[in-house]
Amino acid sequence: MALFKERRKGMFERIKEDISVVFEQDPAATSILEVVLTYSGLHAIWSHRIAHAFYKKKLFFLARVISQISRFFTGIEIHPGAKIGRRFFIDHGMGVVIGETCEIGEDCTIYQGVTLGGTGKEKGKRHPTLANNVLIATGAKVLGSITIGENSKVGAGSVVLKDVPMNSTVVGIPGVVVIQDGVKVKQNVHHQDLNHQDLPDPFADRCREMENEIKNLQDEIEILKKEKEISIHGNTNF
Repeated sequence: MALFKERRKGMFERIKEDISVVFEQDPAATSILEVVLTYSGLHAIWSHRIAHAFYKKKLFFLARVISQISRFFTGIEIHPGAKIGRRFFIDHGMGVVIGETCEIGEDCTIYQGVTLGGTGKEKGKRHPTLANNVLIATGAKVLGSITIGENSKVGAGSVVLKDVPMNSTVVGIPGVVVIQDGVKVKQNVHHQDLNHQDLPDPFADRCREMENEIKNLQDEIEILKKEKEISIHGNTNF
């Protein structure tokens, strides 16, 4: 009986802690009732705790059903096997995917469209590990059995495929460390610094290459036209 009371007390403390994190992270939160009833990220985390408890008892089917119901109502997919630490905050959250072998530390924050996924059909640990106090911005993809170090940030839209050291900021496709321990890291990318507003864009680069090729072809056609005109006029005059 004493153990049950202790567990219940711990559960309510975690719930209270989860709500407090929302107020700390989101200035739009106005009341406890609003947070409890309308924050899908909070609902997804609470549902995950239930699903994870069943998962640890090897009730995999029931755990999976709970996670899928949560996904249907929140738009956030967290595999029941993922391990999530305290004070985890999902802002908005639509489109978030967290894989089975993910491990998330304490005081982490992720935004909508983030994927913490794998890179193939490998077995064992195949999803990322986030250390404490990590922030993953909107639309970022962190893939594979890699570690994002403590106090690090991943920029919006980035694709991270390698380990990230602690106290770092990563941006780009693939992700590149641009700040570490508060110092800007010099990057040899087109002989200039890699700024957040200048993320690598392979699609745009390819489009520019095609535009240059088209322009070269147009120039060659113009040269051929002029040569043909000269040839025709020259023969006529003769």
